[in-house]
Amino acid sequence: MARWLLNSFSLILLLAVGSLQARLILPLSLDDGQLETKGAALYATPRVDDNSAGNYRLPNTTEPESYNVELWTNVHTGDDQFNGIVNIDIRVLNETSNITLHYRQTSNFEASIISRDVVTPTSIPLTVTTELQREFLVLTRTTAGEAFGANTNWTITIKYNGTHRTDMGGFYLSSYTDDDGKQHFLATTQFESTNARHAFPCYDEPARRANFTITIHHDASYTAISNMPVNTAASSSGVTVFQTTPKMSTYLVAFIVSDFESTTGELNGLRQRVFSRKGKQDQQEWALWSGLVVEASLAGYFGVPFALPKLDQAGIPDFSAGAMENWGLATYREQYMWWNEQNSTINLKTNIANIIGHEYAHMWFGDLVSVKWWTYLWLKEGFATLFSYESNDIAFPLWDTYQIYHVNDYNSALLNDALASAVPMTHYVQTPSEISNRYNTFSYAKPASVLYMFKNAWSDKVFRTGLNKYLTKNQYTSCDEWDLFASFQESADELGFKLPTTVDNIFSSWSHQAGYPLLTVTRNYEAGTITITQKRYVANKSDTNTATWYVPLNFATASKYDYRNTTATHYLLNVTETVISDVDASSTEYIIVNIQNSGYFRTLYDIPNYGLITSALKSQPHRFHPRNRAQLLYDTYIFVTTDRLSHSILLELLGYLVNEQQYAPWSTANTILTVYDRYLRGDDSYYHFQDFVRGLIEPIFDKIGVNEIPGEHYLNNYLRIVLVSLACQVGSNDCYSQSAKKLSEYLYNGTAIEATLKTQAYCAGLRSTTNDIYSRVQSDLLSSTDSTDRSLFISSLGCSSSTSQLIGFLNLSLNTANSLSSSERFSLLNSAYSRSEIGVTASLEFLEASWLDYAKLSETSKPLDSALRGIATYVVSEKQKTRLNALVDVVKAEGPSYVNDDLSDTIDSRITSNFAWLEVNRDPVLNWIEDSLRENGSPSLTASITTILVSAMALLLFRL
Repeated sequence: MARWLLNSFSLILLLAVGSLQARLILPLSLDDGQLETKGAALYATPRVDDNSAGNYRLPNTTEPESYNVELWTNVHTGDDQFNGIVNIDIRVLNETSNITLHYRQTSNFEASIISRDVVTPTSIPLTVTTELQREFLVLTRTTAGEAFGANTNWTITIKYNGTHRTDMGGFYLSSYTDDDGKQHFLATTQFESTNARHAFPCYDEPARRANFTITIHHDASYTAISNMPVNTAASSSGVTVFQTTPKMSTYLVAFIVSDFESTTGELNGLRQRVFSRKGKQDQQEWALWSGLVVEASLAGYFGVPFALPKLDQAGIPDFSAGAMENWGLATYREQYMWWNEQNSTINLKTNIANIIGHEYAHMWFGDLVSVKWWTYLWLKEGFATLFSYESNDIAFPLWDTYQIYHVNDYNSALLNDALASAVPMTHYVQTPSEISNRYNTFSYAKPASVLYMFKNAWSDKVFRTGLNKYLTKNQYTSCDEWDLFASFQESADELGFKLPTTVDNIFSSWSHQAGYPLLTVTRNYEAGTITITQKRYVANKSDTNTATWYVPLNFATASKYDYRNTTATHYLLNVTETVISDVDASSTEYIIVNIQNSGYFRTLYDIPNYGLITSALKSQPHRFHPRNRAQLLYDTYIFVTTDRLSHSILLELLGYLVNEQQYAPWSTANTILTVYDRYLRGDDSYYHFQDFVRGLIEPIFDKIGVNEIPGEHYLNNYLRIVLVSLACQVGSNDCYSQSAKKLSEYLYNGTAIEATLKTQAYCAGLRSTTNDIYSRVQSDLLSSTDSTDRSLFISSLGCSSSTSQLIGFLNLSLNTANSLSSSERFSLLNSAYSRSEIGVTASLEFLEASWLDYAKLSETSKPLDSALRGIATYVVSEKQKTRLNALVDVVKAEGPSYVNDDLSDTIDSRITSNFAWLEVNRDPVLNWIEDSLRENGSPSLTASITTILVSAMALLLFRL
């Protein structure tokens, strides 16, 4: 399924409170969030593999060989009923009195069976018994008779009725409304993990592979597509028969009955098509082109051609999974397929290619070779996540896509795998809900990171050869992790690549236990040796865990800074400590562990080495790989939050950013600085922090600016989003003026804003603008009929740094005669208080005057309660705290029915948490910054005072 995308390549961390435990806050998303969810974000309790009677696994007494599925649907009218007949050729492995299949939400079964071992078989009627909890369909002889003998062959026929679901699972009903307001219906499928049983009774387990022949009866005005090409000789008007598939898992079967339109292309003899609703063919080209080059990239890398005669993609109007790797027919949410040059962002362009890379990688990992059981879900999802980047790196080498990997899936894995709720990659589950809950970091981002580590540590040649062996040897079968390990071992042996122990030992140390190691590197500067210790990384540095791994290691130094060779030169061999004496670095040279940051662990250095690294970064940042620069910032920040390092080390390190021009380091720095800004913005000395950040960002902002530059590096588009957001957040006058001009020229002169920058241009342009422009955007909000634009306008209007503008904006929520929907009406406050200290103040002022009117906006919910809780999350000063508590007292005294009983407790908890952070972190951060600015004789202190005076004068003139 689609890769598990945390957000649009940006993670926002919240520093620890009280005990300095790192925790997460909602990310500032640049695009849509997680693409794929197959269940709630819960973690199943691990158990041993259980195949005993009474469990949810099918008995092993029979196995399927082929299916002939015939379906009737009138979905063109919106009819939610369908009928089906399935013929299943089975083989009896062990004598049994019954045959057990899966079913879900189907009924009126009529079943019979015939022997395939006799010349003139007689149809034998079967009694159908259902077991709802385990969704078993149990077939027994209707009349007393002998058992089904071992090594016999049969064909089961089952007639049944079904209902197209509306929850985007199984064989479900979907629809879309065209530009003329006409509704069009379609029927489509989403079978992973356990929903094939809704479309037809079957052995719905991934290892029960079989051949499938699909026939669909539908209205002649509609078309049907499936995994295989149409069997034209067997088809007729309104009856589409498809060619028989190779042996495959049930969850990969797919079919769509619709009036979709398509675009076709071909590369290397493989035809590909992109299907979606009528009227969208002009936006299918990028998905088609990406599909063509990504498939060729993967087939070339694996050395294994795509196994089917065609490959289609389809965009579905309502699709919960995000994307799905049905063999030969990948399906997507339609917004993850459409792209055009004028209105779509660079982020979306990259995301589409990345998602296609993920689903196409599944055509080999998951489809050609499937998993024996959902215990090994990572065996397909980890590879698909990794090759979503690798395929893009091959197809679009100028993108430098592994920088995106670093700030996205790699960091997501490190964050989630450090939690107490983390589970191993290999993790047994059994029930449908448990299986659904396995679609998380531990099946996607973590295994991708572990696989990437060994791709580098063992060399790409060993890794690639191993994958070729795995796919070739196991095609059309189902595997577990030991099959993969055996292929890697065979590859290493064949290529003469020496490993310190077996692949089984090395890899299973990562797949069988949760978490990852923290490596502590301590140098003996006189002897020239380093001592490396490992223990599982957890926030509590005093934790006594004893977990160890086989950790591949390599090093770069000040005199040997070639980052191209990432092969492991040393190993930490599943022990807690090792001493390395051949790194060859003098006492005045820094040491960097983990070249290109390809290894999946955190690295903590001794203080002198941090000093050497920082000094070298400030003078020659190009001697460090961009991903190493990013991870140095990220790890150092994490170690500050867990009391392993002081703020001064991190702040000194951040100083090198004046010479940084790459996306991954700046994205990481933005993560850190945004957290600091979030807490310090209510402080009287906040302007010192603003000075510090402006000093870091202005050199690169001056170069990048607010406009796209023809011919620039692809990732500059990502970098610019980060820089504009951060620079304007800390009050950069250049950012204010350039953004205001960009927005004004668009609003009044029609000068187009690049789609990628529209969100940033609006927010930044409205931070410090005239009342005329602000009013114009408000008018655009109320008159727009485009939901995306309306969301943009609401979000951006909350960016203003003018209290009077914000109050006017918030008052829109009280006017029930305007065009705001209920959800939009209640989002205005969040747009303001989440942006700035001024936004918090304006929100409090608005509610102090109008809390009762706001509370009465809904009779079914409590918008005032939600607003007060939300504001509390951003209260970081005594003044704000006093005002909020006073307001809560008034509300509880005069309108207690408008809030919940636990409101005060929640508000107190959130404010206490914020103040605890400030108690620990405020003085070390601001004192260091003030000392640094003073020692360096920075003119920014004077400039900040001037800025305050100018702003005050401007505000006075504004009001006059």
